[in-house]
Amino acid sequence: MAEEAILGYLESNEQIPDSRQFSAEHNFDHDSEVCNVIKSLLCDSLIEAQGIKGKACVLLEEGMKYAQQGSPEVQLFLAVPEEGSISVVELKERLGDSYSNFSWKAKENKWVELTGNRVSRKVQHVEDKVRGLLLQIQEGEEIDEASINVLERRQLIKSKTWNAYIAITKGPKYAPERPKLATDLTRENIANWKELKFKECNINAKGAPVEGGHLHPLLKVRKQFKDIFVQMGFEEMPTNNYVESSFWNFDALFQPQQHPARDSHDTFFLKDPSEPKALPEDYVERVKRVHESGGYGSRGYNCEWKREEANKNLLRTHTTAVSARMLYALAQVSLDS
Repeated sequence: MAEEAILGYLESNEQIPDSRQFSAEHNFDHDSEVCNVIKSLLCDSLIEAQGIKGKACVLLEEGMKYAQQGSPEVQLFLAVPEEGSISVVELKERLGDSYSNFSWKAKENKWVELTGNRVSRKVQHVEDKVRGLLLQIQEGEEIDEASINVLERRQLIKSKTWNAYIAITKGPKYAPERPKLATDLTRENIANWKELKFKECNINAKGAPVEGGHLHPLLKVRKQFKDIFVQMGFEEMPTNNYVESSFWNFDALFQPQQHPARDSHDTFFLKDPSEPKALPEDYVERVKRVHESGGYGSRGYNCEWKREEANKNLLRTHTTAVSARMLYALAQVSLDS
């Protein structure tokens, strides 16, 4: 294993100069094996190392072809005679598969000129910088970022960022073999805690964020409607009064006192406080009269209305009770004004 190889090598050597060289010499995959092991050993302070990164380039098929034959612009330049000119048709025949749009970079570079349908040289000697860069990459040399971007745009190379470690040495907690640390607080581990070494925990580390869920689509639509009305000048009724009297919850909405919804198996009644502090007596009297004998177009229920039933406190069963309170309050404001 890569871990055993790294710790064993450091036991008899001062340092590992380069993780890439170490991987090649010991037949390990650098990225998936050696780098991952080094990260883990660094976390446990078993080793110390300096991380480095860079960009590696690989020639693509077209790039390999140009590294061997030369760039298409230079091939076009060389196909043009030193003296005189050549027709575009003949030039295409000479270049064959090497003819491409990039060939005309020779014209952009002012190496050749096109007069009518004929091409002639403007200079006698040119340097194939593209081929030079491709050969540098092929030999494992590094090139500047601007050149990499140019070659990538021409799809001659593919680059990728690499990570490695240099100057790998023993850490403050180095050991030839990684000690096995207890990670779980099991019954057995707690009983033998003196003999065990526990993995260090960062008690200040933040845990994984708790997903709070999402709003139901209907709640989103409801909020949109509410926002529209608020912007028009309406005010939202307060709905935080969860304990309500039977009067506002049932009687003011003209639900008969014998209705099954008012039974204890359908409604939660309170023992303390069992009754409201106060009710508007004038309105209570009018509601009682309509219940018993009707009014305002209603025939009523023609039965006795009991105040003790209306006085029972309960957990509000619907928000329409809030509407009943608010309509009464608004009516009083209108009367006062």
